[in-house]
Amino acid sequence: MSIEKKFLKAKPVCKVKFSLSGDQYKSATSILLVGDFNNWQLGETPIKKSKTGVWSVSLDLETGKEYQYRYLVDGTNWENDSDADKYIPSGLGSENSVLAL
Repeated sequence: MSIEKKFLKAKPVCKVKFSLSGDQYKSATSILLVGDFNNWQLGETPIKKSKTGVWSVSLDLETGKEYQYRYLVDGTNWENDSDADKYIPSGLGSENSVLAL
């Protein structure tokens, strides 16, 4: 997993690229990015798989905020991001990844 942040000078926006790779994702058929930025709506932010097997998606997010999120792999497995800035309790018996911009 990796997160790339590119802060734009002209706007209070950060281009964030979320990427997942590795053996555990090779056989995945779908991965969704779900979080505050899409109101936790399933299917709102699908992650695309490249020819090299890396799953990624980029979002423009407002700076000065923190965003909670998780990955949903194959519609059943919720995963946190190992590169998250921090983790906080979700209130559902697990933790959410947090991205601080």
